[in-house]
Amino acid sequence: MRIDIFSDTICPWCFIGKRRLERALEDHTGAEDLEIHWRAFQLNPEMPQAGMDRRLYLETKFGTPRNAAAIYDRVASAGAEEGIAFNFGGIARTPNTIQSHRLLRFADEQGRQDAVAEALFQAYFLKGRDIGDDRVLAAAAAEGGLDEGQTLQFLEGDVYRQEVQAEDMQARQAGITGVPCFIFNGKYALPGAQPPEVIRRMLDTAEQEFAAQPG
Repeated sequence: MRIDIFSDTICPWCFIGKRRLERALEDHTGAEDLEIHWRAFQLNPEMPQAGMDRRLYLETKFGTPRNAAAIYDRVASAGAEEGIAFNFGGIARTPNTIQSHRLLRFADEQGRQDAVAEALFQAYFLKGRDIGDDRVLAAAAAEGGLDEGQTLQFLEGDVYRQEVQAEDMQARQAGITGVPCFIFNGKYALPGAQPPEVIRRMLDTAEQEFAAQPG
């Protein structure tokens, strides 16, 4: 069975959704045969390549510091329930995420995509690192099991840029407007960072149909 997760590397709910998926998979029959693939969705596709000062970004997106604080307090509370100590105050810049999505495709080639996704979430949300910076990305890739030098060389090129942009567009054309969005076996969509019990029910439904397929 396969799960495709449309997400962005700067989406806190995607980090929370990852943790909830992991909880849903604990002791789940067939989890060892599950394929998980992280798919590209950019929350800010028009973000400048160099990113933007975090404070300016929040003012642009939410209007006032009070509005931003109310939203992120809710996210922080949900994160704490999943053991995630979000460090929003440590984030100085909001990056353009296309390089991080290119990196995830590169990691998928080497069977390390989920580990690198975890490293990216931790780098940004826990350590406040600028994951729009190629060297930061390469360091995160190394934490996820990739060769840092080879990763940096890859990032300096342009491979997968068009594929990432096309995947983002395809997601929007398919009706995905927010992330995370979990797609089970290419058929069942589960939007949002749903509770583990909801994910388990969807897993059961998808597995039953998969098992019933001929051949």
